[in-house]
Amino acid sequence: METACLHWQENEGPGGAIQTAAALLRDGGLVAFPTETVYGLGANALDAAACRRIFAAKGRPADNPLIVHIADMAQAETVCAAWPPEARLLAAKFWPGPLTLVLPRRRAVPPEVTGGLDTVGVRMPAHPLALALIRAAALPLAAPSANLSGKPSPTAAAHVWQDLRGRVPLILDGGPCPIGLESTVLDLTADGPVILRPGAVTAEDLAAALGRTVRTAGESAAGAGPKAPGMKYRHYAPEGRVVPLDPADPGRQIAERLRGVRPGERVALLASDETLAGLDAALRARIPVIYSLGSARLPAQGAARLFAGLRLADEQRAGLILVQAAEEIGLGAAFMNRLRKAALE
Repeated sequence: METACLHWQENEGPGGAIQTAAALLRDGGLVAFPTETVYGLGANALDAAACRRIFAAKGRPADNPLIVHIADMAQAETVCAAWPPEARLLAAKFWPGPLTLVLPRRRAVPPEVTGGLDTVGVRMPAHPLALALIRAAALPLAAPSANLSGKPSPTAAAHVWQDLRGRVPLILDGGPCPIGLESTVLDLTADGPVILRPGAVTAEDLAAALGRTVRTAGESAAGAGPKAPGMKYRHYAPEGRVVPLDPADPGRQIAERLRGVRPGERVALLASDETLAGLDAALRARIPVIYSLGSARLPAQGAARLFAGLRLADEQRAGLILVQAAEEIGLGAAFMNRLRKAALE
């Protein structure tokens, strides 16, 4: 299969990239496109055969559910069988934006989308290209991250090209994704709201909006079907070994880890600007791949850069990837969720 990559320009006229992609989606094809979180691989969420093509292109386990992306509440109501008051409140406050709500599904949503469950995850993305594409296609779009299953999520069109060239017909290039971590997934079908996957809409944000505590779920039990992406399988993982570094004293840990480096093994370091500025010349000389996660005082910078840094480490054939951890407060909880999964053996 040949893969085309089209550059999108806001306010483009008829016959542009959006219209080409929309026609492909209506015909049952796949299109990779940016959201404010990561690039997604979209298909008609109401077409079982089209959704199966997503799983084939990614090599994704069949019980790993897909999130449905919508452009307005009318579309949301075509896929969700119920809209409790908390769902309406949260949609009004956080949509468009990086929040996925898990709700009862309508029969029109095929089991391929939901992993065989009676619930569906739905969100309205905030990226103008994503919204324009959904509106032009006039379809809700099932769209997991546009990468090979298990690899770091793509935050630029070049990342999608690396993973899915020859596997999908079209990539829409809308530039880098500003958030860089997948959406928060909140289950509203449980006994009280439960975060299934942390993201840029934090537990603190949700608790403030709802006026109640919001708990975070653990991993799915072995053999159990996950209710949201990222709960059961290894995700976000480069080829090299990922080792998190305690943010309280990363310099000492870097020195310790370098003492145990295998002969000939290349090392990558992903760390804050502050840590990199304090790295002595002798240590720096032993680390061939150094990548900034931005300021430790600005966690959004680290979140936006994490996946790109992991992909760079792979490109540079790093066998050991040292990554400075973050405090698990606010967006740091989402950063650490992804980092821990990347570090799993």
